[in-house]
Amino acid sequence: MIYAIRHLTAYSYSRPVPFARCILRVLPRDGVGQRVLTSQLSVAPRGAERRDGVCFFGNRTTTLTIAKPHRELRIEMTSRVEVMRTAPPFPALTRGWEEVAELALQAQSLSPDSPAQYLYPSRLAPTVSEITDYARRSFAAKRPVFEAAGELMARIRKEFVYDPEATEVSTPIREAFANRHGVCQDFAHIMIAGLRGLGLPAAYVSGYLRTIPPAGQPRLEGADATHAWVMLWCGPETGWIGLDPTNDLVVADDHIVTATGRDYADVSPLDGVLVGPGSQKLDVKVDVVPVI
Repeated sequence: MIYAIRHLTAYSYSRPVPFARCILRVLPRDGVGQRVLTSQLSVAPRGAERRDGVCFFGNRTTTLTIAKPHRELRIEMTSRVEVMRTAPPFPALTRGWEEVAELALQAQSLSPDSPAQYLYPSRLAPTVSEITDYARRSFAAKRPVFEAAGELMARIRKEFVYDPEATEVSTPIREAFANRHGVCQDFAHIMIAGLRGLGLPAAYVSGYLRTIPPAGQPRLEGADATHAWVMLWCGPETGWIGLDPTNDLVVADDHIVTATGRDYADVSPLDGVLVGPGSQKLDVKVDVVPVI
């Protein structure tokens, strides 16, 4: 499947902002089962100093410095991405989860895709005993790791309510877990914290999910959104498998990866600082359209 993706981010400010510096992570990345065919990033106001790079985790980054007064910052990313992932293994045929946890502890590599990078608590996915206990209910002794994680994913989908008004980016996962309300970011962090609490390597993924309108209804331009899910390391033979707890889906060709990290802080689409008084308004529009 080939997708045409457009991601528009626009900030408008109540007063002129004389200086801004930010790091963008909006350009999709190449990876297993995914290939970026074309990508372009346009920024207004023009004249911004720009530096492109790749972070430790392999995510494409763009650093912008805008040193002239502006009332709006407009960032538009367009790309074409080919996605063709192999089918995952049969869940019951994967290694027992305790064995996977032991193998992860023995990992010698410190490369970006090593399980060693995703074993330990991170700032937005800390160890929370209640969440570890919640996850443990799916992980009976010697149960295959993919099978157990699939059950945990299904439980989150069933027992938590998707509610965009319930949380913010800064809401601690302990609060989202206690209220059983949140968005994809919260559900991914909760699942990651539970898996890591059991000693299993789990990564945070940001990207896009193809949405299909109801039968007979047209696609609404700009109605898609960024998405977040989890990757679980299932042992050296199986490697990493994507799990989407918001939708109870094993990641396949409808998911497009932008960035991977330990939690949202490693992959946020825009980080930065601005100097200036007043308030700001954010408008985000995303289109994910299959073309082949």
